[in-house]
Amino acid sequence: MSATLATTRIAHACQLIELGDLRILTDPWFTQTANYHQGEPLAAPVSSLGRLDAVVISHEHYDHCDLDALVAGGVDLDTPVIGPGTVTAIAKDKGFRNLHTIEAWESARIGDLTVTATPGKHGVHEVTFVIQAGGRSVFFGGDSLRIPELDRIPERFGPLDLTILPTNGLCLRPADLRQVVMDAEQAAELTAVLRPTLAVPHHYAFHSGRLGDRMITRGDQDPRHYADAVMRLAPDVEVRIVLPGVRVVVP
Repeated sequence: MSATLATTRIAHACQLIELGDLRILTDPWFTQTANYHQGEPLAAPVSSLGRLDAVVISHEHYDHCDLDALVAGGVDLDTPVIGPGTVTAIAKDKGFRNLHTIEAWESARIGDLTVTATPGKHGVHEVTFVIQAGGRSVFFGGDSLRIPELDRIPERFGPLDLTILPTNGLCLRPADLRQVVMDAEQAAELTAVLRPTLAVPHHYAFHSGRLGDRMITRGDQDPRHYADAVMRLAPDVEVRIVLPGVRVVVP
């Protein structure tokens, strides 16, 4: 019998994924700055998270790699941290001791948990992840762009139970609106390839503040655009738009 699979959205790309008894936190972000706002309520402080079996981090940007908040919140520094070398180097400097550096198509195994880095592309070096345990599989898309290499995931890993994809199509205004995150249509195209049982969008409420939104970033904050696109491109895939703090159990 397959393990229970559930996910709780903390905020932005920070998710608490439960695979049976295993609890995995993705891309932690618990604080804010003048130009980095979650744009939605934070579901829980670090101190209330409880035991974590692993922290999985796609890249080193502050809004995905808020390790200072984990340390300040009392997370055990022996908690495994999994990510590319750019992330594990930072984690080592913060005092984390159980580091697993993986790049695209490399895996880390921690007990019954297997985390495989899959390709990603962003403004800095990034990987995405397939997270597996108890006969269940999750694809976590961080805030990657839509790249062709991700189409290889089904042939390598088989059916997915859950995909968690960014959808805001974030663009950088000072760089002639260079896109650095997949948008709703591109995320739906990838969903149509991956064919999960359940698809959950994230990374859409973020904003850069009143001035930052005018001068630094532009993004789509409406996840319904993704749901509508999936309905056109992969109508058999269920999409769930999840508020922070809501625990969703995947069939």
